[in-house]
Amino acid sequence: MTIAEVSRRYGLTADTLRYYERIGLIPPVPRNRSGIRCYDEDTCRWVELMKCMRGAGVQIDALIEYVALYQQGDGTLEARKNLLIEQRRQLQARMAEMQESLARLDHKIELCEQGKMHQV
Repeated sequence: MTIAEVSRRYGLTADTLRYYERIGLIPPVPRNRSGIRCYDEDTCRWVELMKCMRGAGVQIDALIEYVALYQQGDGTLEARKNLLIEQRRQLQARMAEMQESLARLDHKIELCEQGKMHQV
């Protein structure tokens, strides 16, 4: 797939895809003889994973570290697992905070509906 096709498929700009590759957020994209990026299914899975993780708020540094560990091979499996476990823990903490915020908003809406918005 071309960068334009991948851009449309995942809703990311071509500049974002090039940036992801440049900083190591995705492994180097294979290129044809003319030097044009040719995204294969493996590369697209990386793009999809990174879009998902970034959408969840996972830090770029952690994702770059994950990709670098992956590229080093199976000897890094435990380190990759630990990195993912820590990112999951952080995501769960953010989700708990968001649930708290949602509950507070629901309460404020309920107060509005009851005409009691003068309460904090």
